[in-house]
Amino acid sequence: MSEDNPLDEARAWQAVLDRDRSFDGRFVTGVLTTGIYCRPSCAARHPKRGNVRFFRHGAAARAAGLRPCRRCSPDSLAGDEAAVLAVVTALNAGGVARLADLAALTGYSPAHLQRVFTRATGLSPAAYARALREERARTALSGAARVTDAVYDAGYAAPSRFYAETKTRLGMAPDTWRKGGAGEVIRWAVLATTLGPVLIAATERGVCRIAFGEDREDLVRRFPAADLRPADGSLRDLLGRVLDAVERPGAGEHIPLDVQGTAFQQRVWAALRTIPPGETRSYGELAAMIGAPGAARAVGRANGANGVAVLIPCHRVVQGNGALGGYAYGLALKEELLRREREERG
Repeated sequence: MSEDNPLDEARAWQAVLDRDRSFDGRFVTGVLTTGIYCRPSCAARHPKRGNVRFFRHGAAARAAGLRPCRRCSPDSLAGDEAAVLAVVTALNAGGVARLADLAALTGYSPAHLQRVFTRATGLSPAAYARALREERARTALSGAARVTDAVYDAGYAAPSRFYAETKTRLGMAPDTWRKGGAGEVIRWAVLATTLGPVLIAATERGVCRIAFGEDREDLVRRFPAADLRPADGSLRDLLGRVLDAVERPGAGEHIPLDVQGTAFQQRVWAALRTIPPGETRSYGELAAMIGAPGAARAVGRANGANGVAVLIPCHRVVQGNGALGGYAYGLALKEELLRREREERG
């Protein structure tokens, strides 16, 4: 390593413990007992700190007699990053979209490009392209006079493709989305729990709101154009499952959701649901998980925009130094949710 620009070894070690992808390419981790070096984000079991030496790059590690890890392939990072950037650029431009064409653009085989791109972004190239079209559609829907205009402006070949691709992700119908939920029926109830009263609301597709300490007036502000109705017998089973998930956080992964958000928010929320109950991740780690290192602030905003407490577990995100950080419903509740998860996990 350069002596005039020394590596902060304490921070480097923490990056290794966090498997923080944002540090990939900034240094490699040499494990003296095994004779290999890895990316900071390598998924292999962590070595003992005393057996680790940090190097600025693979060449320095090889000069010290180490060989690259076969699992994380640290020397392929630069090529992989260039390939991912080329694909993102092509997809953002709205041109090349077929996997075979993207592979030819990067010089990778289609299968290898699929693995590299998915590992870096959390989405396959095809899913990334769909997310981009969704993002454009949301923007277009907010200002277009007609839904058809928004569909074509977003890059869909036909309205049928738009409806087919966004039916499960946008939740509400496109025209309903543009009109702020007009005509959507949302049933709701406020139930008592050991954590305090909780508002639960759902459309016919799934849960759209879970919030502690809220009532119907809060729901009106969130869905001003929707038809809000008290929960009836048709919602009894769903309410019971949600109530169980609130009392035993971590038990509700199979409950259907009908959440609304940008493509970026959806990626953050999906990543949140992969964090094991009782464990936490920092905003930086969450950004790395979705392939957006350096986007910790944007991840924080997406985290705060989550409208479904517990089922989308934003309480599992903490500050980089391990402090609890903020929580919409108070730190005491956040701490209690994590405590219950750890207890349930044993």
